[in-house]
Amino acid sequence: MLSLVLTYRDRELEIVKRCLTSLKDQSDQDFKVFLVNYGSSNTFTSQIEQLVKLFDFVDYIYVTTYGQLWNKSRAINIALKKCDSSLLCVADIDLLFHPDFVEKSKVLHKEKVITYFKTGFLDREATQKKLTFEKAPISFSSNKEVTGIALYQTEVLKEINGYDEFYHGWGAEDTDVHLRLKNAGYSVHFYDQEILVKHQWHPKQYRSKKSNFPFHTNLEKINHRYMILQDQHKITKANCIFEWGKMPGITKLKDLPKPIHKYEISSECFQFDAFIIGIFPCLKEASEIKITINTHSKSIKNQIKRLAGKKHIQTYSLQYLNDKLLEAIIQHHRLAVYRYNIDWENEEIILKIVPDA
Repeated sequence: MLSLVLTYRDRELEIVKRCLTSLKDQSDQDFKVFLVNYGSSNTFTSQIEQLVKLFDFVDYIYVTTYGQLWNKSRAINIALKKCDSSLLCVADIDLLFHPDFVEKSKVLHKEKVITYFKTGFLDREATQKKLTFEKAPISFSSNKEVTGIALYQTEVLKEINGYDEFYHGWGAEDTDVHLRLKNAGYSVHFYDQEILVKHQWHPKQYRSKKSNFPFHTNLEKINHRYMILQDQHKITKANCIFEWGKMPGITKLKDLPKPIHKYEISSECFQFDAFIIGIFPCLKEASEIKITINTHSKSIKNQIKRLAGKKHIQTYSLQYLNDKLLEAIIQHHRLAVYRYNIDWENEEIILKIVPDA
């Protein structure tokens, strides 16, 4: 049997419906789909839970990560831990699959070889026409640098501890797993003889500074540099410190316990550094952290002292505070259940976190 993993968060339902319908029409029906809802809002969660009832091959998994950084690797690994089929295909929720995709994937499978697929991209007009796979014209296709849609032996992926859950936000986790498999002695093959998957057009959903959700502008660059460093040292296994593929112990956000500790931290450099270096890594119980801009630092008196080179209140920008706090979550508490909210207008961050959830 072949299993497919599709990860999801707050995506338009019509896109998902077309994806699942293309799988429903497969010539080979010996497959199942893990659809991992990684922290969608209540509205989208209600909608997706109704939609998946129409497709009996879907094993739906909801992960309590609303208000957290996107982590595709962890979402995939949660499904990988549940997978008992010999083959696993990691794909995207916005794809259309060729009617023979499952059948041909099984034929393509070879021992010690990982296969990834050339993808055709639909433009907005072609997507909105809602054509079948065969009739939907592509605007362009991917080259071997695009590694996202891949077929693995399930046990091989488990041997290397799955996808590396260091990667938060977007980028590099797909290429990383291919590099680690090569380092472990496997071959990676780009199948470009025909197009078996097509990508539906949709607006970009990257978070931005206009959103209250966590967003780190440089995570993609950090991810890429991390991937290069890992490959230079021929790393094969990931997630050697944190448990991989771990489901949160809390299944509903309303069940989050009340904070035992409350911290009010200002943007003053030394206070924030003391907290982020000395206290935050050691959190063991439910906590609420509120970070605000130090208003005294904006006073005329403080500005005059700063310009004169005298002792003054030194502060970090809200952008810096945001980035460092998110980096600390990734480094120390990536498996915690947390709710992160940043208010750019009022210059305030509120983090509610349960480290051992």
